[in-house]
Amino acid sequence: MRSLARSNLHFKKAINKLPLGVSSNFRYWGDDATIYIRRGKGGRIWDIDDNEYIDYRLGYGPIILGYGDDRVDQAARDGMNVGGVFALSTEMEYKVATRISKMVPAAELVRFSNSGTEAVMAALRIARAYSGRDNHLVVEGGYHGVFSEVMWQADVEGWVPADGQPEFRPYGEGVPAISRKLFHTTPLNDANALEDVLRQHHEKIGAFLIEPIMGNCCAIRATEQYMRDARALCDRYDVVMIIDEVKTGFRVARGGVQELFGVKADLCTFAKAMGNGYPIAVVAGREDIMRRVGNAVVHGGTFTAHPVALAAADKTLEILDETDALQTLKNHGEALRAGLSRILKARSIEHCYTGHPAIQGLIFSPKPPQNYREWKNSDYDFYDALAPELHEQGILVEPDSREPWFMCESHKDCLEDTLQRFERALDITLEKESNAV
Repeated sequence: MRSLARSNLHFKKAINKLPLGVSSNFRYWGDDATIYIRRGKGGRIWDIDDNEYIDYRLGYGPIILGYGDDRVDQAARDGMNVGGVFALSTEMEYKVATRISKMVPAAELVRFSNSGTEAVMAALRIARAYSGRDNHLVVEGGYHGVFSEVMWQADVEGWVPADGQPEFRPYGEGVPAISRKLFHTTPLNDANALEDVLRQHHEKIGAFLIEPIMGNCCAIRATEQYMRDARALCDRYDVVMIIDEVKTGFRVARGGVQELFGVKADLCTFAKAMGNGYPIAVVAGREDIMRRVGNAVVHGGTFTAHPVALAAADKTLEILDETDALQTLKNHGEALRAGLSRILKARSIEHCYTGHPAIQGLIFSPKPPQNYREWKNSDYDFYDALAPELHEQGILVEPDSREPWFMCESHKDCLEDTLQRFERALDITLEKESNAV
């Protein structure tokens, strides 16, 4: 049984200076379960109690190569020699932007940001300026950051299909009710429903915002046919298609999810994996749309395109573009699926996987859900019971079943440990459930 004595003691101090004792709501797992990390290396991290974990959260996806990657960290150190921020530009901005445009054909012009939230905020602003329309359409279950215009969600967990459509509620307090008027939704993989919304509201809707692999909803995946249909509908109704690749960008393919699905965005956003953990993000897209920036749209930030983050991104993207790192982590994801299935099938547990081997969801149902509503039909209660036991055995996954597992290049050395620990955690969970009956 692992001890969290030091983490618990630190929490009691931190709660006096930090709300929930942390700097992000999602890092709080309970007064006696919140973990504080000492260090990470490769695919593993160690908390302040010296518990070691094989980490499949990876900071929600930024760690694509592994913690403390020597190549990227050395590049970041070189970036420090530039001297800091100047409220002026450096040559490195052009170099990294050129690499991004090479990898992602839709990224004809690039602007840097510091976080995924900032990049999506900028994308929506640019789309509104270009289209002249204020409203936006979002796929149910999609996650696009923590700013008010996208912090509305379908109450699927409390939803009874016989009662009609799920209700929408703000994701927490402080979200202005007036922002709901700008927000429209549609279920994933239902082109007819998408067209119905656009037909009815296209005179108000300037942007369609979509994660083709939903990074906060079990990595539920759009079909290629749906993406082709969505692209055609955006063209027909003159709506800017924003593909949010904050989590999938440079992870599922060199050209991201757009390469995987054979679709081209009008605007797209990237963050997470592009810096292997250093804070950097991008909004990019068609030249005619992006040229609105500067001439009409204000975009900027004191720490935008920081030399340290740019240097880290330059090296990370070079590795992803010019080596087999992505194939290595994909191979691990596929081997992990095969190993987990072997263990689960031996115990006659129905399961399937969603997403892509580099970002995947483990679903306890016979077939993968096609949208957020279908997720409700899976046995997510069993997943939620399994997750704490995985933590006890040294596998770090999100406690919430809607969060996918992320792979990194360094996980290639973690497979057997992962499978052994998973099997122990699974048997403990099954025994507890049996005793509770």
